Amino acid sequence: MTQTVADAVAGGATMIQVRAKNADDREFYSLIAHVCAVVDGQVPVLVNDRVDLFLAARMDTMAVAGVHVGQRDLPVSVVRRLVGQHALIGVSASRKEEIRSASHDWAAVSYIGLGALHATGTKADAPAPLGLEAVAQRIELATVPTVVIGGITVADVPAVRAVGAAGVAVSSAVCGARDAVAAAAQFRSAWDGTPVGVGKQEGHTTTAGGSQ
Repeated sequence: MTQTVADAVAGGATMIQVRAKNADDREFYSLIAHVCAVVDGQVPVLVNDRVDLFLAARMDTMAVAGVHVGQRDLPVSVVRRLVGQHALIGVSASRKEEIRSASHDWAAVSYIGLGALHATGTKADAPAPLGLEAVAQRIELATVPTVVIGGITVADVPAVRAVGAAGVAVSSAVCGARDAVAAAAQFRSAWDGTPVGVGKQEGHTTTAGGSQ
């Protein structure tokens, strides 16, 4: 896992979200520590769901930048009070009312993870696929940056960016690739609109998520 993370960052990923749905607390905490060590401050590292492990990691001076929470986790206003003003907070949303709610809590929410664009097997409880048109409608409702997730391929990236997304989030497309450096580079190139290996435009977020 840590080698995959290192490769994703080398390929151009600009944020890493540590996700380990089936790990126990110690395993997840150890994974966070190893990911932070290999990333070494190059890009922000977010902890998925577990605000408690984020706080513990920060207490142990790990370079964790924030958390990403879902609709069944603590309300983002509570998470903000726990993690402080400087931590990043991402929130998953799919339905229009969830987008409006996250946008209403703009002081607490750093970005929305919007999806799923396509059907995906990475997340067992992923919402029904929205398709590009519905994604575009929800992006218009949002008042915070929106990162699109869910079965995204390199071919999807230009259209997703064109409808106003702030970035794309991928998991198996990079973590399951034979060459994670090349896979991440292809996504970054598609986002930047440049051939692979020709410059890198800053300011756009590609998240490589990991799961056990």
